[in-house]
Amino acid sequence: MKHFHLLFLAAALSAAMSVRAAPAVDIEIDAGRPGAVINKHLYGQAVGQSGAGIWVGPDSTIPNIKGWRKDVVGALKALRVPLLRWPAGCVAEEYDWRDGVGARDGRPAPLLPRGAGGANNNALGTHEFFELVELLGADAYVNGNIGTGSAREAAEWVEYMVADGASTLAQLRAKNGHARPYKLAYFGVGAAPWSCGGNMSAQYYADLYNQFAVFIRGKVDQPPRLVAAGDGADWTAELSTKKRIRDYRFDISAHDDAAAPGGAPAPGAASAEQQWIAVLQRTLRVNNFIDSNVAVLDKNDAANKMSLALGDWGGADARAPQRQDALGD
Repeated sequence: MKHFHLLFLAAALSAAMSVRAAPAVDIEIDAGRPGAVINKHLYGQAVGQSGAGIWVGPDSTIPNIKGWRKDVVGALKALRVPLLRWPAGCVAEEYDWRDGVGARDGRPAPLLPRGAGGANNNALGTHEFFELVELLGADAYVNGNIGTGSAREAAEWVEYMVADGASTLAQLRAKNGHARPYKLAYFGVGAAPWSCGGNMSAQYYADLYNQFAVFIRGKVDQPPRLVAAGDGADWTAELSTKKRIRDYRFDISAHDDAAAPGGAPAPGAASAEQQWIAVLQRTLRVNNFIDSNVAVLDKNDAANKMSLALGDWGGADARAPQRQDALGD
């Protein structure tokens, strides 16, 4: 399984299951025998576009650090969160990055996509997100807009984030408070193109990815790794063929919300334990999902240039993408 460099694996699933007595188990640990290497990015997290529950703003009466709740920052530091993705989900497919830079009191307040919930005044934008990333010492994964956005917008956003001082957009970034380029590890070309990102076919998206990749990579000297948004083995097959992605292939993010059907149990539900057990049972399907995608990559990518990602995996609304480069193959 050489292609199982699992990126942005999300397993945000908490189980409230009762503890039962179990027979004693003996465990022998051989410290001299190295085991499989699990990349730290397996434990990454995602931040919603408006930062609901985390972002309160620097003027809030809630104790905060640069607008981020102080208690949450402390908890995330304790967890050593290695990677943060923003903005997440369908909201990313309608996000205009220019609405989230400059003075916060002058930013537009657009409606959020249907079903996103909450309020959005764009107070949380590019600079605020990277402040959290820097507070935590994490790597940054920014998700681009391929649904309502353009290749030019995506390329200019990357330029704004990572270009040096000679760039006009880098000068705008400096004017907005950050002269040094940000460290951007990954840039997602779309979030969910098969659904809320435009109801695209794999073939149509593959061509769009190719177009976006050309201009994003051509805009800056050191572009981030690009992440293609896939939906399963059929999308992986299309995205991994040389004729479609050519030399711009990095990571293919498959999505499998295996535990999602039925959602999390309602608080106080009589059958909460049984519901959680069912959710956990459904998560086991992810093994077959991974195997089917890896088989496609083993066939189509003999040079092993691409990595498989699980952009979303989990249950209910707890779906945050994370990265892991190796899970022991």
